[in-house]
Amino acid sequence: MANEQTPTQTSLASLFDTFVRDYQEKHGDYPKVEHDKLWPSEVELDKVNDGELTRWKPHFLAKPLSFANVEKALEIELHPSVKEFFALAYSENIDAKCEHGQLSLLFAWNFEDFERLQQNIIGHVMMKRRLRQPISIFFAITDEEDINLVVNNEDGSVWIEPVGLTGTKKLANSLPEFIDGLTVTV
Repeated sequence: MANEQTPTQTSLASLFDTFVRDYQEKHGDYPKVEHDKLWPSEVELDKVNDGELTRWKPHFLAKPLSFANVEKALEIELHPSVKEFFALAYSENIDAKCEHGQLSLLFAWNFEDFERLQQNIIGHVMMKRRLRQPISIFFAITDEEDINLVVNNEDGSVWIEPVGLTGTKKLANSLPEFIDGLTVTV
C-alpha cells in the first residue's frame, strides 16, 4: 500500500516524463540552466563550474518536504494537492498551455527556494484574510500580468485569479485534473 500514488503524484510524474521526453525530442538533450554555486539543486545533472550551463531534469525527493510550519503559523490545513504539488519534487518552472493560454507551473529549485515559497504562501494567505476572501494557494503564473492560477483551499478546485481578487473562472475540479489537461511547451 505504501507504494500507491495519489492522483497528484501520478499527474506530476506524467507531467515530468512528458516534459523531459518532449524537450529531448525537440532539442536532443535535457534542458540547461546556468549553474550558481550559491544556489545548487538536486535537479542539476552535471558537475560544472559556477556560471557554466548544466543540464537538469525534475527530481522527485526521497522524503516529501513539510508544510507543518506554515499550517501551524496560519492555523489552517493546506489542501493536500497543493502540499503534494510543492513538496514532492524540485524542478525549474515548467511552461505549459491550457485552453485558456500560456502558463508557468511554479516549483521549488532547492530547499532554500522551498522556504521562500512557504513565506510567499504565508503572505498570500494573510492577504486573502485581510481582504476577507476565500483562501487560495497559487501554483502557476500566466502570460497575463497579475493573473495567477490557484487552488481553492476548501475544495481543491483550480481557478484563474487576478491578484487581490477572488477566482474569476473555474478551470478544473482538482489540481490533478488540471495538470492532466496541460500541454507542456518546450
